[in-house]
Amino acid sequence: MIRIMNYGLSIAVAGITLFASCKDKSNNNDKDTATSSRKELSPEAQSLVSLLKLRPDSAGLRLKLAVMYDSAAWYPEALAQMDSLIKKDSLNYGLWYSKAQVWEHSGDTARAIKDYERALHIYPAPEAMLSLASLMAENKNPQTLAVIDNVNHMRLGREYDAHCAFISGVYYARTGDTTNAIKQLNNCLAANYTYMEAYIEKGLVYFDHQQYDKALDVFKFASSINTLYADAYYYQARAYEMMNKKDSAVLRFKQALSLDKGMKEAREKIQQLEK
Repeated sequence: MIRIMNYGLSIAVAGITLFASCKDKSNNNDKDTATSSRKELSPEAQSLVSLLKLRPDSAGLRLKLAVMYDSAAWYPEALAQMDSLIKKDSLNYGLWYSKAQVWEHSGDTARAIKDYERALHIYPAPEAMLSLASLMAENKNPQTLAVIDNVNHMRLGREYDAHCAFISGVYYARTGDTTNAIKQLNNCLAANYTYMEAYIEKGLVYFDHQQYDKALDVFKFASSINTLYADAYYYQARAYEMMNKKDSAVLRFKQALSLDKGMKEAREKIQQLEK
């Protein structure tokens, strides 16, 4: 099952924002997949490499290059830059947090968790707590809920309430507690009705229990909230496919692909069903 999520968490470090990546939840630890996404460095990144040779002590240039390496999936190079920065400033919360994100993007969940925890030993920021909890939830770690409770006790407002409820819902879904999974995902949507990932996760709870009609209703509602959200149509198609409604499935797969040209799963399904 493909679960593409983006929790929308980010943190600014020295004026540069590093964003949490969208991730395939069914392939969270696939390092080969992460490595295969390696892209050619942009001319800007290449020039930055040259500039850094002339100014090797510039922390700003080094951090900027780390961000570019990370976005291009050059993870060993990004980590090398982060290690160089941390060597000079080992008590910098933001550097540890950023390094943890690189590990996460590379698919190394264990090292990501370790460095999120290091960041939190320095400063208990809610962003790091949520990033840590999201990885723990996918790994069915019961400490997930304790981390979420810490964030909830900060009373940071509805945005964080939604994140906390969503991650709790994911944890319960992964551990097979359907009742609490649906409850927490509904809490998330009550705090933020545009939290599209929560609709998808809720629908997948029903889908995984072969309640395809209920799953379809959730995915349809999601597409009514955001008509440009490709995943909502993709999962409608998956529900139709499981209900043996081939024509409806193909139509929805095509809608998903029209909104996200890079959705290879939809393209493959269309080819499979139209044979």
